[in-house]
Amino acid sequence: MRKAFGVVMAAAFSLSLLAAGAARAEVTLRAVGFIPKNHPLLAQAQAWVNEVNTTLNGKLRINYVGGPEVIPAFQQAGAVGKGVVDIAFNPTAFYQSTFPEAGAFVLSRKSVTEERVPGGFRDHMVAQHERLNLRYVGRALWSPFYFWTTKPADSLASLSGRKLRTSALYDRFMKAVNVVPVTIPEGDTYTALEGGTVDGFGWPLAGPRERGWTKVARHVIDLPFFGSNNVVIIMNLDKWKALPPDVREAIDRITAAFEPKMVEHYRKAEAAEWAELEKAGVVRTKFRDEADNRRFVDTAYEVEWKNLETKIPAGVAELRRLTGN
Repeated sequence: MRKAFGVVMAAAFSLSLLAAGAARAEVTLRAVGFIPKNHPLLAQAQAWVNEVNTTLNGKLRINYVGGPEVIPAFQQAGAVGKGVVDIAFNPTAFYQSTFPEAGAFVLSRKSVTEERVPGGFRDHMVAQHERLNLRYVGRALWSPFYFWTTKPADSLASLSGRKLRTSALYDRFMKAVNVVPVTIPEGDTYTALEGGTVDGFGWPLAGPRERGWTKVARHVIDLPFFGSNNVVIIMNLDKWKALPPDVREAIDRITAAFEPKMVEHYRKAEAAEWAELEKAGVVRTKFRDEADNRRFVDTAYEVEWKNLETKIPAGVAELRRLTGN
């Protein structure tokens, strides 16, 4: 009897060890980005992945599998919500049609640290993203946007009628300054510029020189807008909830420390890129009239707030407070 009891206990102990080993098994998550993985604009996405993988080695591994060649950029947020892929580095403009509050990301006047104050912008967006079965993890990019053109633009009126490549974010702004927005995949932009399909594009500083776009569009309107950008890290909410509490806490801690470093990386990269653009013969200009300069930037923000007022009128006051507007 004692021998049989001992055998049972030994078997139970072995099973408990196996169960503990299973509980400690490393979790692998798949991630995608809205542009190619090696694009300089998403350099910090890879840095975040590396930091998470190093810190949580043996507990969690993120496999950053690629960009729009894996899942088209405009479908990535939906794919994360459905669990087709686990994580995406995606602009909120790409899923704003089903999540109007996402428009506030580019309108934030607060630093990434200020956004993380308890009860602040980040907490609000974490709660709101759950409607899409998404967990908002944090920001992946800081970089203001610019209009790049094939011909000089010395006044706001001189932009009228020009066709600029867009990808959802600046459509309303472009229309408000009488620019014709043309939606073109990032990978087709050079061909569109070279063939005259578009007269320029909206984009941050990183990328156009390396992609060859500045061989055709050699003028930058040096009036940056939407400085906080809108590329975020989103995760499938079910996958997030299934992670052990200590792993979730670690991801939040890593991301909170990562965001200020990410901002500093892009600030330095911008300064370096301006120098390279100057060497490449790219011309950096403002409009002649200071009133035009102010109107240009103000319009970018005004049209987005007006759009939010039509979509979520009851939520705009709170979003203005949370974003420092």
